[in-house]
Amino acid sequence: MTKTETPGTLLTAMRGQSPLVQCITNYVAMNVAANVLLAAGASPAMVHAEEEAGEFAGFAGALTVNIGTLSPAWIAGMKAAVGGATAVHRPWVLDPVAHFATGFRRKATADLLALGPTVIRGNASEIISLAGGTSRARGVDSRDPVERAEEAARSLAATQCCIVAVTGATDFVTDGERAVRIHGGSSLMPQVTALGCSLTCLVGAYAAIRPESPFDATAAALVHFAVAGKRSAERSQGPGSFAMHFIDQLAAVDAATLDEEGKVVWL
Repeated sequence: MTKTETPGTLLTAMRGQSPLVQCITNYVAMNVAANVLLAAGASPAMVHAEEEAGEFAGFAGALTVNIGTLSPAWIAGMKAAVGGATAVHRPWVLDPVAHFATGFRRKATADLLALGPTVIRGNASEIISLAGGTSRARGVDSRDPVERAEEAARSLAATQCCIVAVTGATDFVTDGERAVRIHGGSSLMPQVTALGCSLTCLVGAYAAIRPESPFDATAAALVHFAVAGKRSAERSQGPGSFAMHFIDQLAAVDAATLDEEGKVVWL
């Protein structure tokens, strides 16, 4: 990011284009993810069937792939979509949910990694394990702090030649050389289902309007989420009201707010 290309300018560009984002995500996250993208200013499409996923990816602005609820048919749809996206040089984002939990998930993740994601977004435990380290997690929730995953993220980004985003109490984004930490959000966010999965979709929306700058796009999406989360916590009484306010604040923040309240630290 530069003085002329800030999270705020990217938000303005994203809303101006309202990019179509093909979201292959899990059953739990579909409705939340669609509402998050609509509130933020993008256009979601939950298209995952093998018979149409590749064709659809050919005209979507970006593709996001989340392995939260896997089946052989869904994996086939994911691979078809990635093939369609890469054929026309569209960015795609991989969310390797609990990829370490079973052999089935490990194989699916390895196959998707081999297809070259533009961005990988995961929690600290997922990124540590994906880079070949040992995490403390057993399921979808992270049991490792983001700080412990930073070197793993750098290594993974360098190996995969992609952007890696580790999200948690403080977010971390790297391309293997450059890196930023993004502060904000709320401790209520892990108590609302599907917000992490939805963030993956929002990364896709920003990547769609800056395919040549996926590092900047990813950071801007995380700043948008962090600022909306902080503002939502100030207005809510608990997880239920937070979820309502969060959708409102994703829509309410503008470019000036994002640049004034976003906390990005270059490393």
